[in-house]
Amino acid sequence: MMKKLLLCCILLVTAWAAHAQEKKVWTLQECVDYALKNNLNVKTNLLNAETSKVNLDQSKFQMLPTLNGGGSYGYNWGRNIDPTTNQFETERINSINFQASSSLLLFNGFRLFNNYKQSVTDNEAAAEDFIKAKNDVIINVVTLYTTVIFNKELLSNAQSQLTTTTQQLERTRKLAEAGSVPRGNVLDLDAQQASNELNVITNENAVNLSILRLKQALQIPGSQTMDIEVPELSVADGTIDETAEQIYEKALTAMPEVRSARLKLQSSLFAFKSARGSYFPRLSVNGNLFTNYSSRLDDLAPGGYSRGEQLNDNLAQSASLQLQIPIFNGYQTRASVKRSYFNTQQAEINLTSAENTLRQAVETSYNDASASSKTYQSALRLVNAREEAFRMLKQRYDNGAANFVEYQTAENALFQAKSDLVRAKYDFIFKKKVLDFYQGKPIEF
Repeated sequence: MMKKLLLCCILLVTAWAAHAQEKKVWTLQECVDYALKNNLNVKTNLLNAETSKVNLDQSKFQMLPTLNGGGSYGYNWGRNIDPTTNQFETERINSINFQASSSLLLFNGFRLFNNYKQSVTDNEAAAEDFIKAKNDVIINVVTLYTTVIFNKELLSNAQSQLTTTTQQLERTRKLAEAGSVPRGNVLDLDAQQASNELNVITNENAVNLSILRLKQALQIPGSQTMDIEVPELSVADGTIDETAEQIYEKALTAMPEVRSARLKLQSSLFAFKSARGSYFPRLSVNGNLFTNYSSRLDDLAPGGYSRGEQLNDNLAQSASLQLQIPIFNGYQTRASVKRSYFNTQQAEINLTSAENTLRQAVETSYNDASASSKTYQSALRLVNAREEAFRMLKQRYDNGAANFVEYQTAENALFQAKSDLVRAKYDFIFKKKVLDFYQGKPIEF
């Protein structure tokens, strides 16, 4: 009974360990979502966007009146000045003071208004920068994910070649034992099998390396097991429907980096207007409220003098209009305006640069996609031709009409053609997806 119980425990532990080591199969969407959640650059841009919201709120509330209040309580003894009579006294005095002040800016050259408009556009630009950071992560993950699929296809191709060679080796070995073919054919196929095994190992290493790089992009430890889902991908007709100029026109409105550059140009214009506002007078209205209490008056007043009565009697109020006219301030305003103007010029340059960079990226991607489409069509025709040539040569080799060198050459040519086709297929699929991405379409397989 104890042996059976121990055996059951061992089986349970083994099953649990096997389950723990089971690889999680990730879809492309899961990889993208996980990367967006953990990428440090995305987190940094999110913090920048949140900080921009705080700046926007601050600029909004700066246009409201200010209100501040305060109070104090004092206990004095010895020779002191009574705060209510301003006379020197030589006794203990308790005093209480309350004050409140408010100020409303009426005009300052629209500086606060332009600061607010600048904060609005800065907030929108920060949101676009956040989208740009996420787009960069998405493109990187899709690239790495596609690389894993590509390497898996190459591995499958190499394994298929190894299986074909192994089957041919077994058949040739039986024919050699029967005396139908020379023994040297067996040795040649045995060497070919070893070469094919090396190709399989090389492609297995490429798959493992591409998965490791995908893990690193997702911030996953390399020791964690991982595999990806290989979707059914087709090239369809292998054509591109839009021209490069049409894609670029769509990209101008779809890409966040261009929208951000436009918003930053608008922000610099508001900053320039705000800086010029310092040339104008500043007009504000101010109000103050003050009262105090002294224990000295309690002793002097007949019948007592309550705190409430004293605070009410000592209540003082004031209101004023304040006008400040800038005349000379050490060149600060003029220098600030000039810097703002130069910042505006730089923002225009940055916008032009962003548009040019986008145009060059679209044109390059379009050219690459067009070239990869032609490469795929050529590779597809080559594979069809190589398959037929290998089929015919294999028949001749099986009948003894062709030697092993011819057989090996035809098989290697077919393997290389299939590898080139896989490379061309995924190269075109990815570059076509990049063109879709520039048009604002989601990257999906």
